Amino acid sequence: MNPNTLREIWLKEEKIAHIHGWDFSHINNRYEEGNDLPWDYKTIILKYLKYDMKILDYDTGGGEFLLSLNHSHEHTAATEGFSPNVALCKDILLPLGIDFKECSDASNIPFPNESFDIILNRHGDFNAKEIYRLLKKGGLFITQQVGEDNDRELVEMVLPNIPKPFPHMNLNEQVDLFRKCGFDILEQNEAFKPIRFYDVGAFVWFARIIEWEFPNFSVNNCFERLLKMHEEIVKHNYIEGTTHRYMIVARKP
Repeated sequence: MNPNTLREIWLKEEKIAHIHGWDFSHINNRYEEGNDLPWDYKTIILKYLKYDMKILDYDTGGGEFLLSLNHSHEHTAATEGFSPNVALCKDILLPLGIDFKECSDASNIPFPNESFDIILNRHGDFNAKEIYRLLKKGGLFITQQVGEDNDRELVEMVLPNIPKPFPHMNLNEQVDLFRKCGFDILEQNEAFKPIRFYDVGAFVWFARIIEWEFPNFSVNNCFERLLKMHEEIVKHNYIEGTTHRYMIVARKP
């Protein structure tokens, strides 16, 4: 396939790159990432969660994961700050009786002190001091996070020497931070797993969605490097990077 044809295909992927909630089905079977983490986030939550606990899911996305917990709606609250997802949450969560509030400032969450038994945060922003304020005594913060080294090999392929978007997001530094804020750490873990793309178009769509990891990425800006990616896929059937995840369960004494 000649470069001009490839450019056209990739530009189409760039143009349609958008998601509702956190839905990557557009590139199903065209990429895969390690889902075999040494923990299961949902299982960890359900181990601690009791039916009468008040919970908050901060940065809930479209609320998909929160709803999968099947927790009592009257004891459930959620926030989201990304505009398309805010509209989705208003349409889906509010009619169910879930206390949803728009919020994009993790240091100023619009709920009173000691409101919650459990605060959840999956791949979102957080502020340890604000979490401490919102938790009841004995309350838990349960989080799974994307680490600072996520997808770095892939970033370097198209945007060499770009700084990490979220330095210090690693298990050791974050555990230290929570301890300094007064928390006890009940559980912690960290994992690095492969992520593979089987065609460059899927990568283009992904890079446009994950724009904070790939700032100023575009097909035209990175075309020569995308051609090298394509050559690598023709040779080896895929390109590969590494995902970075960590999890923490912290308790307010």
